[in-house]
Amino acid sequence: MDHNNSDLFQLLGAGSGAGGGYYPAAAMLMMDHHHQHQVSSDDNMSAIETEASHHHQQQDRALAALRNHKEAEKRRRERINSHLARLRTLLPCNSKTDKASLLAKVVQRVKELKQQTSEIITEFETLPSETDEISVLSTADGGHGGLIFKASLCCEDRSDLIPELIEILKSLHLKTLRAEMATLGGRTRNVLVVAADKEHNSIESIHFLQNSLRSLLERSGSADRSKRRRAMDRRFTPASS
Repeated sequence: MDHNNSDLFQLLGAGSGAGGGYYPAAAMLMMDHHHQHQVSSDDNMSAIETEASHHHQQQDRALAALRNHKEAEKRRRERINSHLARLRTLLPCNSKTDKASLLAKVVQRVKELKQQTSEIITEFETLPSETDEISVLSTADGGHGGLIFKASLCCEDRSDLIPELIEILKSLHLKTLRAEMATLGGRTRNVLVVAADKEHNSIESIHFLQNSLRSLLERSGSADRSKRRRAMDRRFTPASS
């Protein structure tokens, strides 16, 4: 209680004692006002302490998030450096090769591997399979309005196959640009890249070539079946006495 309030209470108390009850209501009002002022001060202190505690919690969370971010970034750099070190052991370079040069070597090596893979796949595609098959695809425009086809025929190998293929191409007015042939185990695959001339240049040429190759494949299959039957007959024919 401050000095002014103390004097006022003494004055009010003296008046009450001398005159039998001077200013009793004023004294009570002043005491109540002092009590409310004290409660308000306590509330303000509590609010300040709560706000300070909340601020400290926010700071703690921010510091924890920052530490987690730094740790995650450290682990990420360690993984990157580990992978780069592994790449250095796979490529012709040393530990002093900088990251940019190393990545350039990686890109070049990947291109080389893709080219080698493409060559291997192409090589396997030219090998004959165990099943008879044909395919005719339009690959590009040969210029001046000409169409280019890629035809593939896989069947049993026989001596008259190539002459019949040449005859088919002549009848359809197709010019051979490239020819590949592979034989394995009595079977053959022929891959032809042919171009149609201007006068016979139409998408129907694909269907004509497919039908002609299909007919050739059927004749080849019939010849093979007849050959196998003759071989079986010779095998089981009893020897004459």
